[in-house]
Amino acid sequence: MRRFTALHGDPPGEAERLSWQRSWPALVDALVAAGLSDLHLLLEYHLPGTGERVDALLLGCRPGTSALTAVVMELKQWTRASWDASRPLSLDVGDRQVKHPARQVGGYVHYLDNWVSDSLGLTVRGAVVLHNAGPDLVGPLREAVARGASAAYPIVGREDLVTSQPPRSIATRLDCADLEFAPAPLVETFLRTRHRPKPALLSRVADHINGSDRFPLIGDQDTARLEILDAVDAVGDERGKHRRRIVVVTGGPGTGKTAIALRMFADLARKQGANPRLLCPSAALSQQLTRAAGDGAKGMIKTFTSGPPTGLTDDSVALVDEVHRAHTYPGRRRSEFPVVIEQLISRCAVTVLFLDERQVVRPTEGTTLEELRRMAARHGHELAHIDLTTQFRCNGSQVYLRWIDALFSHAGTPRPWAGGEYDLALAETPRQLEGWTAAHIHAGRGARIAAGFCWPWKSPERPPLLPEVSIGWKDAEGEHRWERPWNSRANHVTGDDLGVPPRAFWATDTGGHQQVGCIYTAQGLEYDYGAVILGDDLVRTSSGWRAHPEKSHDEALRHLPAQEYLTYALNTYRVLATRGTRGTRLYSTDPGTQRYLRSLLPTDPARP
Repeated sequence: MRRFTALHGDPPGEAERLSWQRSWPALVDALVAAGLSDLHLLLEYHLPGTGERVDALLLGCRPGTSALTAVVMELKQWTRASWDASRPLSLDVGDRQVKHPARQVGGYVHYLDNWVSDSLGLTVRGAVVLHNAGPDLVGPLREAVARGASAAYPIVGREDLVTSQPPRSIATRLDCADLEFAPAPLVETFLRTRHRPKPALLSRVADHINGSDRFPLIGDQDTARLEILDAVDAVGDERGKHRRRIVVVTGGPGTGKTAIALRMFADLARKQGANPRLLCPSAALSQQLTRAAGDGAKGMIKTFTSGPPTGLTDDSVALVDEVHRAHTYPGRRRSEFPVVIEQLISRCAVTVLFLDERQVVRPTEGTTLEELRRMAARHGHELAHIDLTTQFRCNGSQVYLRWIDALFSHAGTPRPWAGGEYDLALAETPRQLEGWTAAHIHAGRGARIAAGFCWPWKSPERPPLLPEVSIGWKDAEGEHRWERPWNSRANHVTGDDLGVPPRAFWATDTGGHQQVGCIYTAQGLEYDYGAVILGDDLVRTSSGWRAHPEKSHDEALRHLPAQEYLTYALNTYRVLATRGTRGTRLYSTDPGTQRYLRSLLPTDPARP
């Protein structure tokens, strides 16, 4: 318990402690009964380069060899589970949807294969231990993966672990019958080794990214790329010796910061001895980036919030997209500079930070270019700055971006929209917003509705979702009400067949247009056409914008003073209004704000 707290900063939760109390003794009893008590057992083993943990890792040697064999063991207390025959690798256990445990083990095995140094000669296997499960569950679980790659990982149930059986029989079922005691120096070498992604893995990830036509770099994007490469090349020569290098890339929405980060990650992965990381404080964006880079990138692409990832070395290069979203606690700092960013910089040869100061949307976030410059000067770090100006989103319309910047500034005094290549208009009702987005979806385009966080979030993680966003209005035809759910809260498997993608993929995957997204699922992503609902937390008065934090359902913001909340609300709606690459529709639930927007914008003719 003390070791866990020292490693994680917090003690384990009650549910985790109960899980350990129920599973660990069962595993140890099985290993003793199998005659495997001489093997080394690592509990809650951290996968290198990631925060994920393996329930148990068994280490031993095969007879006549001097290399380790590791057996990943996934421990489950399940007694029942159910699943759809058309999706046998997605299980319902209690009120959760989870991966098939053999598939989960396979992921861990492949991950260790890709990260543990070849010099150790490690062989990795895996097994699932369902110590409470009878044949009625174990049999169908085995059948579900019998004809796939996951069949390589045995599923062991309660009947397989009966201690009255011959020890070798139990050991065989656990895939450990050929293992014996491993000398302590071998185990110590394994534990001391600083694991990093293997060259073959880095090459595969780079090939995957470079094979996509979504991330070309032109203009000042390429200038940023060359500046980053120069900083990397300086490491190890006289220019870079004993100095940390920082490259800050600033730019508004749609200037290509994420494209640069991903392409640079691919470039760095090809360098000899590379150990790059691509980090992002937004979990939704980091999961999207992992998918864009391929499954092999897991562990090299991480969500970055409150601390640097493990596995960084003195020659590491860290690229941090949307660094303005990192948890820096500006109002509660004990030091002049954010500790979380300073820790990262101190552990890497080069740190590349992609920054837009106007995308800070919570009081726990934020850093500035000037703050970074002061920190670099104080520590003797070298800092280079590139400002991106070319616009790639919003049909390349600088006019639209400037107009939105003016609208959602504290003054908030843009001129009436004069039109142009960008499709901008006002919707008169939320029903009109839905018709506009649905027509674009029907035409094969991407379209989403996003809103300020002004309605409660009550849906369970599993579908069907509840109609939480509820808006009423009155017109000549009478009273109306429009209701739709927020995007799913689930991080992983949900009801794909019901058109409910996981939260990280609301902006991109089929069915996302049927839910309303929020700032936390939209920021950093884009779609062809974006509809934005301004809630009652931001209203237009004769004296300008006024904030009503009490109308927010975001617990991190709703108790702020109105003037402080105003900045975050303006930033939030600016971000939401810049997700659409080809067109945007605005609508406000506040009648006065709707009248103000009507004075600036044409009304949507209700055609896509």
